[in-house]
Amino acid sequence: MTRASSPLQKWSTQLYADNARFVSNLADAAVGLLQPRAGERILDIGCGDGYLTEQLAAGGAHLVGFDYSPELAGAARARGLEVHVGNAEEMDFDNEFDAVFSNAALHWMLRADALVAGVERALKPGGRFVGEFAGARNAHHIRREVHDALAKRGIDPAEVDPWYLPTAQAYREVLERGGLRVSSIELFDRPVVIDYPIGGWIRTFGSPYLTVLKNDDTRIEFLDEVTRNLVPHLLGADGRWTVDYTRLRFRADKP
Repeated sequence: MTRASSPLQKWSTQLYADNARFVSNLADAAVGLLQPRAGERILDIGCGDGYLTEQLAAGGAHLVGFDYSPELAGAARARGLEVHVGNAEEMDFDNEFDAVFSNAALHWMLRADALVAGVERALKPGGRFVGEFAGARNAHHIRREVHDALAKRGIDPAEVDPWYLPTAQAYREVLERGGLRVSSIELFDRPVVIDYPIGGWIRTFGSPYLTVLKNDDTRIEFLDEVTRNLVPHLLGADGRWTVDYTRLRFRADKP
């Protein structure tokens, strides 16, 4: 991929707080792999509104947030956190972090080699890069129906889809090309039940799919069509939706 982080994805702080909090709440295993220690300096890539970053800092480590969205970064700063705004594929930190962490964000960064090169530069020798993000086949049913609906409207889904979704082997190769040594990497299914309509999930996490449509009426029609087509696959008997997530969790170290 040569495209940079998707400029079409727009984040609403309210939608993020209302619909995305489960993302941070499911980060325990990734945080356990990170094992943050008091006094360490840790960079959190894709920190969002800082909810998880703040929890990591409570243990005594010095956290530095980094996010593409000025709106979410502003919410994180309101928590008293140090946060940089920018494209993580173009970071210029140099040998200053004991660890780099990222939860549920790296799938937004299509230039994976550039991202890892920046992480390697940012780490001190012996530092670690730990993360968890969406992997191959993530939201398979949703993406299939969304892509079909876009194609019906004359829009090329490949030009709109915002996500980088590698297999474990493909990402291992990216990390190793970037000069890091992989000690742990796994791809696994993680279905997540949400307490709001699937259209709300698409509005929150897939705004590129909607920004390319003409107007609000077209977007409502689009979401209604996608929702109907997803009913047999993702809507439970209890009326709740399940998102067919997969996750890729890893740790890699800088020699």
